[in-house]
Amino acid sequence: MDQERRMPAAASAYVEEEKVTGYLLSLEHPDGRTKAVFFMSFGFRAEDWEKLSEALLRHARENELVDREETPFGVQYAVEGSLRTPDGRDPTVRSVWEQRRGARGPRLITAYPGKGRRER
Repeated sequence: MDQERRMPAAASAYVEEEKVTGYLLSLEHPDGRTKAVFFMSFGFRAEDWEKLSEALLRHARENELVDREETPFGVQYAVEGSLRTPDGRDPTVRSVWEQRRGARGPRLITAYPGKGRRER
């Protein structure tokens, strides 16, 4: 895939621990609970949060940029494609990243099942 269909600065992207443990893998978070059920069903766990973080970073580097939006804070990017998972089923996921002005790279905002919801 050519570079223009990839998220800019994907190599500098980062994922904050709290975004994973307190949201994407939190069964207690009111908005994150359904995402936690989804990601946990593929073998991700809060106590091993780095695995989801690493999978999302790889997802941002390897998959297609499907949306770009200017916001008052910077630019948001949406990336969609296969996410490598511990159980190997690799569903389609959409991840959303924000590049704030002056930040070191895009940071993860959210991730959720993609339109294809493909599982192998």
